[in-house]
Amino acid sequence: MSSPATAPPAPASLKRIVTASLIGTTIEWYDFFLYGAAAALVFNKLFFPGSDPLVGTLLSFLTYAVGFAARPLGALVFGHYGDRLGRKKLLVLSLLLMGGATFAIGLLPTHATIGTAAPVLLTLLRLVQGFALGGEWGGAVLLVSEHGDARRRGFWASWPQTGAPAGQLLATGVLSFLTAVLSDAAFGSWGWRIPFLLSGVLVIVGLWIRLSVDESPVFKEALAQAEARKASDAGAVEKLPLVAVLRHHWRDVLVAMGARMAENISYYVITAFILVYATTSAGVSRQTALNAVLIASAVHFAVIPAWGALSDRVGRRPVYLLGAVGIGLWMFPFFSLIDTGGFGNLILAVTVGLVLHGAMYAPQAAFFSEMFATRMRYSGASIGAQFASVAAGAPAPLIATALLADYDSSTPIALYVIAASLLTIVAVGMAKETRHRDLADIDNAATVEDKAARTEDARVV
Repeated sequence: MSSPATAPPAPASLKRIVTASLIGTTIEWYDFFLYGAAAALVFNKLFFPGSDPLVGTLLSFLTYAVGFAARPLGALVFGHYGDRLGRKKLLVLSLLLMGGATFAIGLLPTHATIGTAAPVLLTLLRLVQGFALGGEWGGAVLLVSEHGDARRRGFWASWPQTGAPAGQLLATGVLSFLTAVLSDAAFGSWGWRIPFLLSGVLVIVGLWIRLSVDESPVFKEALAQAEARKASDAGAVEKLPLVAVLRHHWRDVLVAMGARMAENISYYVITAFILVYATTSAGVSRQTALNAVLIASAVHFAVIPAWGALSDRVGRRPVYLLGAVGIGLWMFPFFSLIDTGGFGNLILAVTVGLVLHGAMYAPQAAFFSEMFATRMRYSGASIGAQFASVAAGAPAPLIATALLADYDSSTPIALYVIAASLLTIVAVGMAKETRHRDLADIDNAATVEDKAARTEDARVV
């Protein structure tokens, strides 16, 4: 099988693929993060009125966490069909689902209008968001990884990862602008709906770009060879890619899950919980907190490709470990700087935190892609990434808010992130370096293992 290492696409073609993946992931993350920011700022009052403010925030973050619970299901469904039908088709579907759910939230009546049906409908739409995002990430990073050349795979595959800070930047920027030009009453009454309705326009743009790109050549060639093997030895197209993942790559799935713990938890503490902590404990205004996240997200966007390029030179593991160790060491200074209440210190705290997070997030796309064979790569990468999000990112703002309510101190929250860092250090430390792997070699190795396993099964029978 030819591979990106031996037959790289023309630069213009690769840039078009990267652009399509980046814009698509930016829109999806914009939708997802917009909910998180709104959960911290207004949903507690609009959908959970009558509660203590902090309790209302907890309930709001609980619906936020529900989106993460749906991500593993999205990973299973999109991974299954993405490994059988292709990456492109599933990416178009994920964008439609995410955009539709976000637009619908912008039209949703509040508790004051329809009572308890409001938070129920909000939760259902959040489930659709999570389901879509669970299938989005794997397809977007694989489309780039399978088009790009192996020598710079870390750099090119890191660009879809910048969709997260770009989406955060866009969501926070829109909210920051609206809170600056609208009164609190106007924002709480109707202004909060504008960013959600804007998603409809963004989805149209994203679909136009995504429909213009080609399917992954690595996937098309792997599918053709699998069909040929099926005709010759009944050996090959996995009807259930999940089974193949568990057969060949269960260790890699566990490594991916462990690697995500510090990355996922730290990100949502730094970007979502910070809006609660800075405004309630440090006495910082909502506008100031949003502006700090806005500035830090811009820096985050810029450093991710740099970290990805570094992983091409020194390896995925060293860069990832640097981020995991760094984020654990930064947690106590992070909260100390925020406690001063100074805008400059707040920017410094969030920016350094996101730069260190980028050292984990940037090589993650190539790292996870290089763990799995093509015919099970969408499933494997998605399952490893999204199952971890249930235990990591989903409860992170909820746990942090609960710890703050119980202890009225940032120390337990810092220790919580440090514990996650230790888990990630262990997982990545046990992983094999992947930057020199050729995607074709992974496919060939998996085929040999699969044939051996089938032969052994036949002997047992």
